Amino acid sequence: MSIKAYQRAATQAESPRELEYRAFGQVTAALVRANTRPPPTPAELAAALDANRRLWNVLSADCSTPANKLPTTLRAQIISLSLWVSKYSSEVLREGVEIEPLIDINRTMMEGLAPS
Repeated sequence: MSIKAYQRAATQAESPRELEYRAFGQVTAALVRANTRPPPTPAELAAALDANRRLWNVLSADCSTPANKLPTTLRAQIISLSLWVSKYSSEVLREGVEIEPLIDINRTMMEGLAPS
């Protein structure tokens, strides 16, 4: 079986919650790598931040649809976090602020998505 076929089969077998957990794991791992010494190249840092921002944008877009079954308050909180992630990511790139808060928020999301 080719790698693409395996990835497609794995994605189809995962629940949405498992898929979100895996996506957070991947982008968080990239952020952790970008937080190591020696520091990453600007391109590596930008790629890690962009992947994280895109994940949060997808979550925000999903939470803004009427078909989303999450409670309204939780959906609003996720959208608010997505806006914060976008703004803070820009600060990491422009001002060199610490990346750790982005890692922390992703890990918190992963804790909430983790299987019981």
